[in-house]
Amino acid sequence: MGIRRNLLRLLAILFAFAMVAAACGSSDDDDSSSSSSESASATAEDHSDDDDHETGGGLSQDAVEKAVSGDDEAEQEVDEDAPTFDTSTIEGLEASWTYNREKLVAMITEKMEAGEWGVGDDGILRGPTGFEIDLNECPADWSDTGGVTADSVRIGHTTAQSGNLAAYGNIAVGWDSYNNYVNENGGIGGRDIELIVKDDAYVAAQTIEFIDELIESENVFMIVTLGSPNTLAVYDTLNSECVPQPFVQTGHPAWGDPEIHPWTSGMIMSYSTEAVLWGTWIKNNLADQLPVKVAGLVMDNDFGLAYELGFEAYAEDNPDIVAEYLPVRHDPAAPTVTNEVTTIAAFDPDVFISMTAGNPCLLAIQEVEASGLLDSVSAAFTPSVCVGIAAYMTPAGMAADGWWIAGGGWKDSQDANYTDDPYMKFINETLESDGLDQTVSLYGVGFGDYGWSYNEVLRVAAELPGGLSRTNFILALRTFSGKHPKLLDGIEFGAWGASDGYFVEGSDFSQFDATNQSWVQVGDLVDANGLSPNCRWDKDNGGCR
Repeated sequence: MGIRRNLLRLLAILFAFAMVAAACGSSDDDDSSSSSSESASATAEDHSDDDDHETGGGLSQDAVEKAVSGDDEAEQEVDEDAPTFDTSTIEGLEASWTYNREKLVAMITEKMEAGEWGVGDDGILRGPTGFEIDLNECPADWSDTGGVTADSVRIGHTTAQSGNLAAYGNIAVGWDSYNNYVNENGGIGGRDIELIVKDDAYVAAQTIEFIDELIESENVFMIVTLGSPNTLAVYDTLNSECVPQPFVQTGHPAWGDPEIHPWTSGMIMSYSTEAVLWGTWIKNNLADQLPVKVAGLVMDNDFGLAYELGFEAYAEDNPDIVAEYLPVRHDPAAPTVTNEVTTIAAFDPDVFISMTAGNPCLLAIQEVEASGLLDSVSAAFTPSVCVGIAAYMTPAGMAADGWWIAGGGWKDSQDANYTDDPYMKFINETLESDGLDQTVSLYGVGFGDYGWSYNEVLRVAAELPGGLSRTNFILALRTFSGKHPKLLDGIEFGAWGASDGYFVEGSDFSQFDATNQSWVQVGDLVDANGLSPNCRWDKDNGGCR
């Protein structure tokens, strides 16, 4: 599914690079208030001579607008041999997932048996579009089957189960519920998934200690981190240790780096893309007010600064859309954001954007209303990482009514729009049968967003020649594509070797209906799969290079 489309897009991108060469001659915080201002080359359309910024690590406004208009659409292969699945039932959905995995296994196996992909005699793992990992550089005691025992697959996970962003720890609980479901139905090639969770309280220094512990004494197959500061603090280590770090639970653009950090990948929409989506929404919806004043409430760490820098670049490149941009940073651990919102209200912006995460998302909604700012702005946005209705919108009451979001295409398991959705029913019923409160939205995120994704890739890897191994897992990850059951129809899910490092490159624009407790999609979806330039993150200079 989507394999030919990836190849077509690759050819288009390579052609664009050749033309440029011919023409040119060639979800987050930690315990500290200290921050580093922190998107791989772009496609030809992102290299206009009058651009001051490259849109590294995210979509350009041009790509967004083409995606909405349909101009970016590549030819899609129609699988005429595919059976018809009744996707109105969970049984039909599972049958469709099985079929997709079988196609992926067959495609990858054919490449491996031909000697094009997989680990060669020279110790190099190869995959699509020049994807390579030199295993000769792995530690001397490294094992390709580390963390895989006769009856289990051990997975390490660092997350926040305490502190100001403790709600995100519920993702781990939901994910483990999905693991329980998988284990009860045969596991991964007969092996149970064992999830080992470490509470780092969203403190990067603590994440570092736990990563060392998981590598040195817990014998884990892979490690999943939550939080931009936390992941940035350890992804060099995990790549040098040759430990898979898939689908990290953050949308920082740095995870789109399959060349320098091939063991690390993200899953959700890049924060750089989200920043451009905010600007594009302003351009298209506030045309009679342009240029506008925009204020952002920014979490003062690597996470918030990814948003801040992304929108700052957009504003500087589009002075006809954004007249002034005021970012106001807040301490991630602060119990209130009252002073910061007061500063923003004095600025009298036309648009307010919350560039924060966790409980501060709720605080921002409450303070914006209390300050009277909600009555004066033309639009107020909450970030995609706070799409969870039960966690962040419901507690705000009617103050949340009318807020906008570029939600990254993900459906919320508690959204009234999806009461009859078979996958949502499956999520909620399975959570309840596992003794969990299905009204906790982030349980649904862990179960339905992440749990499905990890396990689909594990299942593919286990069926490849040689069975489940770290290299087979990475090969499966870097070639995976398929219809994710928790994404809106029209948003693609998948990456492709070294050329496409981002799994989700699209979004909805939605507005919250507090009366019906639902996100209401407004306008067309944006989906530009394969068009985000990869990102070699340059922390010292603040951006992708």
